[in-house]
Amino acid sequence: LEAGVKRLGDSRIENIESMRSALSAAEMTLIRSPMLSQAKRVVMSADVSCNTEIEVIKKLSQEAQKAGRTHGVILMVELGDLREGIMPEDVTDTVRETLTLPNIDFKGIGTNLACRSGVSPDSRNMTMLSGLADSIEATLGLSIDIVSGGNSANLEWALSGAEIGRINDLRLGEAILLGCETLHRQPIDGLHTDAITLCAEVIEAKVKPSKPSGIIAQTAFGEAPPVTDRGLVTQSILAVGQQDIDPSGLQAPTGINVLGASSDHLILESDELKLSVGTEVTFQLNYSALVRAMTSPFIGKVMKPATTAQPTS
Repeated sequence: LEAGVKRLGDSRIENIESMRSALSAAEMTLIRSPMLSQAKRVVMSADVSCNTEIEVIKKLSQEAQKAGRTHGVILMVELGDLREGIMPEDVTDTVRETLTLPNIDFKGIGTNLACRSGVSPDSRNMTMLSGLADSIEATLGLSIDIVSGGNSANLEWALSGAEIGRINDLRLGEAILLGCETLHRQPIDGLHTDAITLCAEVIEAKVKPSKPSGIIAQTAFGEAPPVTDRGLVTQSILAVGQQDIDPSGLQAPTGINVLGASSDHLILESDELKLSVGTEVTFQLNYSALVRAMTSPFIGKVMKPATTAQPTS
């Protein structure tokens, strides 16, 4: 907010409630469609929510009337990625019905791409969204404030010099935190790709056989374990596991390999480094690992002052 961000968004109402208690004046947007059962909480803590179901918007209207509040609504449009969204041909009618609901302020339209099916934002689908905004305004005689083109996956398109049309809003998270665009995971000029790291403590360090012994079945997560015999290896166990991170999304320091993980244990091979009990190992994270780590109550979050170091990208 101090850097100029105008609105904050989150997909979970619980997080918005926490942010609201600390940042009472900030504008908050719930960027996942609200649960019908959470409509009251959404109205009380979020200024705006992204919606696709008129039944939910009607419930938000009812709760907003009870609370004496006005709640903003952005209607999400399906443009090919097949996650949330109203079909384009149905959007105008949904806007028309939304406008009849008391204590609901229609803010605009948006879309989401890349997250489910990997569909890239491009001039074609962004032009479609802009065209829908124009059509809604012409048909219903109103002015649309927000045309939200998508998420961090839109940055490559947005910075390409292409005509942006009506798009005036992006919901950015991963690109800011990890310093990469999300279609090809390429670094973004001027951003740090190592701003967030995971530190985990060694709770066991022993030399063990590389091949399991006994009758081999599935692991705790239904996987087939590797059975290659590479002789004895230096194995370390860290106090973090599948419920905290995605092991495949960790980038270990040079000389350390991630062998696997169970719910609460991360197993490393470190023949080139001697890791003793109590040692902390630092990892870089991709989005999959980061989203688990950020939401795990078992991983402490430590904010360090910014330095003058140049971006690593």
